Amino acid sequence: MLAALALMFATLPAALPLDAASLAPLPRATATLTAHGETRACEGVWLTDLAAASGLPAGQAVSGSALSILIRAEAADGYRVVFTLAELDRKLGNRPVLIADRCDGKPMAAGDGPLRLVVPGEARAARSVRQLVALRVEQLR
Repeated sequence: MLAALALMFATLPAALPLDAASLAPLPRATATLTAHGETRACEGVWLTDLAAASGLPAGQAVSGSALSILIRAEAADGYRVVFTLAELDRKLGNRPVLIADRCDGKPMAAGDGPLRLVVPGEARAARSVRQLVALRVEQLR
């Protein structure tokens, strides 16, 4: 059992793909973004769905060593935020995070997109990263 877990974590992806071909087969979802006094209806895919499709542990597998997996979101301007796999998991933290490519029925404007994270339910939109360029996977050791 421990050998299988060690092998699984040795093969974690270094990053999650953000290209159209990787996002297109995932189920579409919606979330509300409130930032700087403005509320927008956004569309995209859940980060948990992309993580699972990319080979990260999901469901019952989010236990033990998987609880130390981080996803670092990076913006074009160097802004970075972190989410733990445990907080994203629907059975643990249940923190929904949307990778949005459209808001209010239109593609993202250049200042926000082409991709943006939407983290509904947070008091401030500080982790709703605009101009998302990378999702890096790390495991604390």
